[in-house]
Amino acid sequence: MNIANFITLGRLFAVPVTIWLILGDRLAVAFWVFVIAGISDALDGWVAKRYNLVTELGSTLDPVADKALLVAVYVTLGSAGHLPDWLVILVVFRDFAILGGALLARTLRLEVQFEPMRISKINTVAQIALAAAVLGQYASAFLQTWTTGIGTWLLMALVTITTLWSGTSYLIRFSEQARSTKPGA
Repeated sequence: MNIANFITLGRLFAVPVTIWLILGDRLAVAFWVFVIAGISDALDGWVAKRYNLVTELGSTLDPVADKALLVAVYVTLGSAGHLPDWLVILVVFRDFAILGGALLARTLRLEVQFEPMRISKINTVAQIALAAAVLGQYASAFLQTWTTGIGTWLLMALVTITTLWSGTSYLIRFSEQARSTKPGA
């Protein structure tokens, strides 16, 4: 266990705190916890690479912490009525479909690569921006000016498009790779 892994664990522990804050209608504080968690994501990666602290634990824990935070925030914002149910279902279903595909490939011992695609990275940035925008409306008047109305609507449209595009791209990639490989022994 090293400092980069501790930073990642901190982000993982931010998940229940953020849920609690959103459900308690303390969205301004939840915004700042979300922002700090986002900064920690960049920081743990930088520390791991800069000081040669990359570990298998960190490589596994980092994407788990990222997805746990994002999915939890979406589900909680949807539950609290700040995001539409259909969008929350779309975002969560995409992540579970990708995870299900990875587990299926592993179960069938297929040699399928699940490296992040460019559209997936764009989708993640869009999802983060939308969550931050929704929470940011309550954090300051300045942020509220930029994140209400059409700004939020445009972010929701971007998240919808990139989520569908990314999910479809992973499905196509998985299907192509699964057809071209033979199950392992």
